[in-house]
Amino acid sequence: MTDATLAKSPQSAKNYRWIGIAAAVVLVGAMVFDTTIVRIGSEADVQVQKFSPEAYGAEQFPLIKQSVETRAVDAVELSQAIAADKKAAGEKYGIATSAGPVIPVKFTGVVGERKANYNVVAVEGLPAELTVRVQTGPALNGTDLRDATGQIEFGQFKNQIEYQDAGSAINNEVKKVVLGGIDPAALDGKTVSVIGVIKLVNPKSWIVTPVRLDVQ
Repeated sequence: MTDATLAKSPQSAKNYRWIGIAAAVVLVGAMVFDTTIVRIGSEADVQVQKFSPEAYGAEQFPLIKQSVETRAVDAVELSQAIAADKKAAGEKYGIATSAGPVIPVKFTGVVGERKANYNVVAVEGLPAELTVRVQTGPALNGTDLRDATGQIEFGQFKNQIEYQDAGSAINNEVKKVVLGGIDPAALDGKTVSVIGVIKLVNPKSWIVTPVRLDVQ
């Protein structure tokens, strides 16, 4: 090793130290830039928490119920509109889905046959060929209420499972809030007033998921 090399060594070591310090500063800065601060209780905080279908259903059902009650069209008026132009009726009164529009409807009628999870209701003024079935449990099928307002979309959930669970949770609220005090097997011959939704697939067969069911 020459005298010149020895003379340069302390300066080289000093340069290496500054290079190391600069690299560390850059790394820390990158880490800070890439870090998102999530405030407890904020929307972002809620999103990272585990999805609770029960809490979601309890939160959303009152909003859905209010929307359906406000927009519900009389069953006779709806049937006439469907007979005149099914597509136009769906666009006017309903919320579009991939399986057909979900339409809010209201009616008063006399309960007849009960089969499986449905009660047939005879509504005066409706065509004889139109059968109205009200879902009365114990099982409630479909996601019509989830889709009834157009405000609940797949993109709001982490995956398809959560999206389906949301629909089931809303149906469970119907069983508790709307149908909890009703014995569907004892409705035969009674007059009921119903507000609910149908998915317009078969214009001669309505399956109603209720948000309100009053027994007279």
